[in-house]
Amino acid sequence: MARLRQVRRFAQVRDDLGCNLSKDGLLAALTTPDAHVANTAFTGLELADVAADGTVFENVAFRSCTFERVNLSNCTFTDVLFSGCRFVRCDLGRSWLNRVDFRSCSAPGLSFLKGRLSGVSLVDSQLAYADLSEASVDQLAASETKLSEASFHVTRLRHLALDRCDLSRATFFRTSLSGVDLSTCDIAGLRVSSDLRELRGAVIDPDQAAELMGLLGIKIKEDEWR
Repeated sequence: MARLRQVRRFAQVRDDLGCNLSKDGLLAALTTPDAHVANTAFTGLELADVAADGTVFENVAFRSCTFERVNLSNCTFTDVLFSGCRFVRCDLGRSWLNRVDFRSCSAPGLSFLKGRLSGVSLVDSQLAYADLSEASVDQLAASETKLSEASFHVTRLRHLALDRCDLSRATFFRTSLSGVDLSTCDIAGLRVSSDLRELRGAVIDPDQAAELMGLLGIKIKEDEWR
C-alpha cells in the first residue's frame, strides 16, 4: 500500500492527551447551552441521537469514536482531532471548525452547510456526498480523501490544497476553483456551469483537459495508425 504523503496538521493536540471527562459528563455538557469541553480525549466513544446546544470544543481528541445521528450544528471546534472516527447522518452545519483534523474517518454525507472552516485537514477519509454549500473555507488541505458527489455550491474557497482526492461528480456551481491544483485528483463528471467558469484559473493535467473538453461537447480526434 502506498505511503501517505505528509499533510499539514492544523490541530494542536498532544498525542498523549488523556481522558479527563466521562461520557456522562460529555452528554451533560452537550445539552447545556454554550458549554465548554476542553483538554480531554475520548477513545471508542459511541454517541447516538444527541443534539448539542452551542458547545465549544477546545483541545479535544476523538479516537475511534462513532457518532450516529448526532447534531453538532452551531458548535465551535478549536484544536480538535478526529482520528479513525465514524459519522452516520450527522450535522456540523453552521459550526466553526478552527484547526481541526480528520484522519482515516468515515463520514459520508456529513454536512458543513453554511459553516466556517479555517485550518482543516482531511486525510485518508471518506466524505462522499459531504455538503459544504454556502460555507466559508480558508485553508483546507485534503489528501487521498473521497469527496465524490460532494456539494460545494456557492462556497467561498481560499487556500484549498488537494492531493489525490476523488472529486468525481462533485458539484462546484458558483464556486471558483481559480488557483486550485486538481492535477492529481479524479474529476470525472465534475458538475460546473455549462461554460466551465468555475474552472477558470484551475490547474489540471492534459488528460483532464481532454475530459473537460467533452463537457463542452468538443470531441478530440485520435490519431489513426495505418
